[in-house]
Amino acid sequence: MQYRQLGNSNLKVSAVCLGTMTYGDQNTQAEAHEQLDYALAQGVNFIDTAEMYPVPPKAETYTRTETMIGHWLKNQARDKIILGSKVAGRNRGLSWIRNGDESLTKANIRSAIHDSLKRLQTDYIDLYQLHWPERNVPIFGQYQFDPKLELDAQSNQKDWVSIHTQLETLAELIAEGKVRAIGLSNEQPWGIMEFLRISKEYNLPRVATLQNSYHLMNRTIDFGISEILYRENVSLLAYSPLAFGHLTGKYIDDPQAKGRVTMFLGYAQRYNKPNVAAASAAYAKLARENGLTPTQLALSFVMHRWSVTSTIVGATNMAQLQENIAAWNTTLSSEVLQEIDKLHLEMTNPAP
Repeated sequence: MQYRQLGNSNLKVSAVCLGTMTYGDQNTQAEAHEQLDYALAQGVNFIDTAEMYPVPPKAETYTRTETMIGHWLKNQARDKIILGSKVAGRNRGLSWIRNGDESLTKANIRSAIHDSLKRLQTDYIDLYQLHWPERNVPIFGQYQFDPKLELDAQSNQKDWVSIHTQLETLAELIAEGKVRAIGLSNEQPWGIMEFLRISKEYNLPRVATLQNSYHLMNRTIDFGISEILYRENVSLLAYSPLAFGHLTGKYIDDPQAKGRVTMFLGYAQRYNKPNVAAASAAYAKLARENGLTPTQLALSFVMHRWSVTSTIVGATNMAQLQENIAAWNTTLSSEVLQEIDKLHLEMTNPAP
């Protein structure tokens, strides 16, 4: 396993990160512990979670993931593990989180981390991330910014907590020793640069990471954001590298195969778009023609991109997790990479 620096922080993380959003819904406490133990044994020192997990978010399961991790974490050498979590934001209709008041106010961020630390049974979170932007922005399968959504019937402008205020709150948490580094998630170019500008102008903490979706069918990061990552020293944490299982090939072989797409109907709407099935089939065919599984092709591509610092992999069973982590040892030939780019140009980002 390789270990890499997270942006300008002093955190070094494994190139593979264990995602946990199935814990508490698709995975039991015992299964979660088994996965965590296995990942740690393979050299994975980076664990990613969030206060709203498991996913899909539901009132009856909210907070279970952090609680399960906490039961495991209390028996580990805490300084050997880099733990990332996230605070949920507004505009997602999660009325059970803080009684529906999801804005990233100082009070709400402080309340969120207090509860997360208690569930995780730790005194600090290594990487604390804003799960999605406070402002109106296209995320989770949306792909166009709509200025009309900014309008409000009363004030003519939606009121959102400023980036300056968000950074001030995070600065307090760092000063108090509750957070070591901060990051963004599901963010867009304007937001990334604004966070960086304000942190520099007001001497506030600098974001170390960006956690966005990145996979063979969604390479929108390559269109502008990758230059920001490079020039501003921000580390990309790539999530959904298998595109909700579409890049494993299982839905090509059997459209009703058991998985998140068929279990949680309507949740994976970002993949209900033209060319997703065709692209999935094409990448699966390319993998098999070159003696690889579709999973190996998809994961190795992401894991070894220059712009990716750590790739977040999750699983609902140990066989999946073993294959996912082992994909780090798969290297794609230059010929295969050229074929991937050909397919990408034919079917560019069918699942942004």
